[in-house]
Amino acid sequence: MEYLHQPVLVHEVIKYLGHASRDGIYVDGTVGTGGHSIAIGNKLIGKGRLVCLDRDPEAVNLSKKRLTPLGDRVCVIKANYADLDKVFKNLGIEKADGVLLDLGFSSQQLENSNRGFSFLRDEPLDMRMNPDDEFTAYHLIENLSPGDLENLFRDYGEEKRAKLIARAIVMARTKKPIESSFQLAQLVESVVPPSRRSKSRHPATLIFQALRIAVNKEIENIEIFLKKIPPLIAKGGRLVVLSYHSLEDRLVKQAMVNWESKCVCPPDFPVCACGKIPLFRRLIKKGLRASKKEIEENPRARSVMLRAAERI
Repeated sequence: MEYLHQPVLVHEVIKYLGHASRDGIYVDGTVGTGGHSIAIGNKLIGKGRLVCLDRDPEAVNLSKKRLTPLGDRVCVIKANYADLDKVFKNLGIEKADGVLLDLGFSSQQLENSNRGFSFLRDEPLDMRMNPDDEFTAYHLIENLSPGDLENLFRDYGEEKRAKLIARAIVMARTKKPIESSFQLAQLVESVVPPSRRSKSRHPATLIFQALRIAVNKEIENIEIFLKKIPPLIAKGGRLVVLSYHSLEDRLVKQAMVNWESKCVCPPDFPVCACGKIPLFRRLIKKGLRASKKEIEENPRARSVMLRAAERI
């Protein structure tokens, strides 16, 4: 079986995740096709165990096959990483020694899912990572008001032409349903003049990003996860997060800064009254980018930001 997806920052993930005991419990909350999990699993010793989660049933099936050589060291479960506390309860696990989140989507989903993630293919406008979820990208495109579409594109895509693109979509859908990824990509492309287009990015990139985030509730899931994770990591255990756009990274950075801070009282308070105790220490203050060499070998790595923190 061929695995098209090349995981990013593998060596760095292992470096920052594996500081704690390698015979402990580790979690890959977004297993995808198993690239990072293979690397983590190969480092386990003794009673080391790896729990892998993914919302996408295709990803679960692929990773189960790929991770077979690790035997009973690994279990792969169809679940949302935001429900890690529930997964732990079902498995009888109290705390993990290391947790990884890779918030990108895989080449497998982009190239072979037939769910409309790519603007270069003529596929149904779906974009659900979990096919059991209720709403598709088609539903949003066909039913949201012009204002709601504009807000979606601006908030989740940081698209400067959000208003123009939203109006174009509303006008187009009155004549014919926008049912495929290729239809939507062509429509967005028609709104952006050639002279205003980025040389390195398709005009529809941010629109597709915004729809994917909304359909899969990606921001909500990150927020839920960050609220739940501190008590689920053992002392000395680590959290490593790979994010690919500023919305995700901002949430992760803010959470880690807050976890690390000792006092949140107003500056004019003579004595600390909040009693806040630090939960983590950040391992990389400014985050970590991929090297030029890795970006040349794997273009997906150009936007990644790695942040890591250790439970104290």
